[in-house]
Amino acid sequence: MNSLEQAEDLKAFERRLTEYVSCLQPATGRWRMILIVVSVCTATGAWNWLIDPDTQKVSFFSSLWNHPFFTISCITLIALFFAGIHKRVVAPSIIAARCRTVLAEYNMSCDDTGKLILKPRPHIQ
Repeated sequence: MNSLEQAEDLKAFERRLTEYVSCLQPATGRWRMILIVVSVCTATGAWNWLIDPDTQKVSFFSSLWNHPFFTISCITLIALFFAGIHKRVVAPSIIAARCRTVLAEYNMSCDDTGKLILKPRPHIQ
């Protein structure tokens, strides 16, 4: 391969990587919003559950039954983590980190948007 073909291949790789990372951004934003809303609901429900004087007087399951908002938000948060929301929230950074690992062998890197960063060649003396 000549240097022109190599440059075109790098440009095509960069375009595809930035396209893929930018395609993940809207979904990542939605998952972050879902995680924030469910976390705030769980924290609010936990606060109400903890300050309720009846919580100490009844059994654990009865106290959960008396606070359905907290119970449902807790179950939802646990279900979201079992479904992998923690991976979906950081998916673009996972892709970029894996690309950096592979590109390091070729004296290159990439930023969080997928743009390639060419590093200077090391000088061998």
